[in-house]
This record gives sequence, C-alpha cells and structure tokens, in this order.
Amino acid sequence: MTPLLLALTLATIVVSALAQRVAGLGFAMLLAPFLVLIFGPHSGILLVNLLGAVSAGVMFIRVRSYVDWGMYLRLAIPAVAMSVPFSVLALALPAAPLEAGVGFLLLLALAISVVLHRGPRTIDGPGVRTTAGLTSGITNALAGVGGPTVSVYAVISRWDQRKFAATVQPYFMTIGLAAMATKSAVDPGEWPVLSGWTWVAMFGMILLGMYAGERVARFIDDRTARAAVIIIAFLGAASTMAKGLINLM
Repeated sequence: MTPLLLALTLATIVVSALAQRVAGLGFAMLLAPFLVLIFGPHSGILLVNLLGAVSAGVMFIRVRSYVDWGMYLRLAIPAVAMSVPFSVLALALPAAPLEAGVGFLLLLALAISVVLHRGPRTIDGPGVRTTAGLTSGITNALAGVGGPTVSVYAVISRWDQRKFAATVQPYFMTIGLAAMATKSAVDPGEWPVLSGWTWVAMFGMILLGMYAGERVARFIDDRTARAAVIIIAFLGAASTMAKGLINLM
C-alpha cells in the first residue's frame, strides 16, 4: 500500500467511525467500497468484518446500558445461522454480480421501508425480526454490509433510535466476527498482508473517529440521527451496487 492510499484509508476509517457513533451504523457501509477497491473483494470484505467488529465493540462500551438484549438475540441468532454458510459461498462465487444484486435489493427494500414508514401502521413481529436477521446475515457475508437490512426493520417497526443504535453494536460485533472466523477457517490466505504499525494506525483511527463522533452526537437529536441512519443505509446500498456494476464492466 502506497503512503497516499494508506492516508486515504485512515481518513476513511475516521469518517466511518464518526458516522457509526452518531447514527449507530455506517462504519462498514462507508468503508467497504473503499477497502474492496484496494484489497480486492474477498480480502477487503474480510478486513471490513474485523474493523467493523472492533468499531462496534468500542461504541458498545459507551452505549451498553441501552442495549435490548432480547432484541439482540432475535436478530443475531438467525443472522449467524445465515452468515456462516453464505461466508463460505462468498469465497466460491464471483464477487461483482453478488455485490450488484445485493446492492439493488437493499436499495429496493430501503425505498419500500421509507414509504411504509409514512403510513400509520407499525410492521413488527417474530417473523419480521427473523427475516431481518436472516437477510442481514446474508448481505453481511456476501458484501460486508449488514446494516441496511436492520435499518429497514428499524424504520418499519419504529424502533426507538437510542435503543436501536445501542443494540446493533453487539449485533454488528457478532455477525462481523462470525463471517470473519468462517472465511479465515476456509481460506486463511485471504487476509491482507499489512505491517504491525499499519494495524495500530487503523485501530487508532477508529478510536479517533469515535471520539469525534462522541462530541458531534451531543448536538444531534434522535430524529436527525434516524434520518442519518436512512441516508447512510442508502449510501451503503448504492455504493455496493455501483461497485459490483463497475467490476462487472
């Protein structure tokens, strides 16, 4: 990695961690397209899984008192059940068509969720939560983005923003580590080769971004944070689809 690419990577990590602290998600969705361009589809997503789990772990320390552990289990169990087999599948299939397809479906689901949110009806229940967990685990394994799907669920169920932002942190840790462990076991050679100080710098930028996000979050209310969630989810889905289409062409 050249010094310029390293500087851009570290800057992107800071911005992604800041978004994660403010909105509760966004780290993997903002970082994944950039790392995939540098390291390739499989190594890049593997790195996103690791850094995303670390970012979520750092934020979890700050918001753990708001975590709804019952909701976490309802989402995490089906997500992990899908994350493991689809992580293996992701290593065997070409990444570009998968990313393009996943991005398109996420955009469609997000658009539908925004329309449904404008109506008076709340859509929730065991089946809805299980479906959200299943699809989030699949998209995380295939494209490194599990956030848009849980964002859809948060919108249509009108999940309280503060509890949502807290609960998805251990959730992101779980699905990120599950996908990373599975891919590492199947093909350990996919890990990018980086120097020790590069790893330290990456983890340091996560802490810096979280610190900056902590300061910014004080001036943002729940309604604005929820709007940021939807915008970041759309950006993540769109960039995933665009990245897949570019690779296809």
